[in-house]
Amino acid sequence: MRLRSLLFVPGDSERKFARGRESGADALILDLEDSVAPPQKAAARDHVGRLLEGQTSRDWAFFVRVNALDTGLTLDDMAAVVKPGLDGLLIPKANGAADIERIAHYLDALEVRSGVDRGSVRIAVVCTETPRAMFALGSYAPAHPRLAALTWGAEDLSAVIGGTDNKESDGSWTWPYQVARTQCLFAAAAAEVAPIETLFADFKDSEGLERDCRRSRRDGFVGRVAIHPDQVGVINRCFAPSEAEIAQARKIVAAFEANPGAGTLGIDGKMYDIPHLKAARKTLASL
Repeated sequence: MRLRSLLFVPGDSERKFARGRESGADALILDLEDSVAPPQKAAARDHVGRLLEGQTSRDWAFFVRVNALDTGLTLDDMAAVVKPGLDGLLIPKANGAADIERIAHYLDALEVRSGVDRGSVRIAVVCTETPRAMFALGSYAPAHPRLAALTWGAEDLSAVIGGTDNKESDGSWTWPYQVARTQCLFAAAAAEVAPIETLFADFKDSEGLERDCRRSRRDGFVGRVAIHPDQVGVINRCFAPSEAEIAQARKIVAAFEANPGAGTLGIDGKMYDIPHLKAARKTLASL
């Protein structure tokens, strides 16, 4: 499952869903949580369930962000959307791996009820939205078999801890949110799942988005959440390896395959070792 770009779509908007399908995103996240007003929750849930039934051939993954476990709405959300066509759930405000075990138990039963192959619905987690979650990031490793990705968020965390702002004057994250971002990246690496960068709020600033995406990929993130279809093209381009990177990765892999006992090799005047080989294989696996 390729997850360079994950576009949020309000679960109660047919128009935005139609536009999202044409955006080129690797995944659409039909949202039943923050983008849907409380009086519209039930209607949005039913709407997303019907959208799933109408999806046959597509080149993007169908995710649904359900409401958080402490709302009492999660199981009803899942009962409405776990059916053929659903690829994954995004779990908000998770407090650690124990919450994922609970969601996975629900999925085991709902997949059987719906005639879906057991284990086919994957899980992505917003892992930094509560203070408690920040102390449980190590719990995701070893990963549950359903866990596909970890992402992070600043807005809910900021509200809970009482922060008045989460950005510096130059637009960079303040220190608490730099910690959350970094810990998400490490937690995903420890669990061997995809680390997904959080959203870039100013959807009209494509140049700023590109700069930020390139920093994110440099740091180790493999994809990003989008909040507008216009962001998808930039995100896909930034998180795809360049032709030069692909060629270099192939050269490194080929050199080590030709010298299976080597731990270090010289290629074009530079020394490469096993970490470089692992990175090259990771680059090629992303194609």
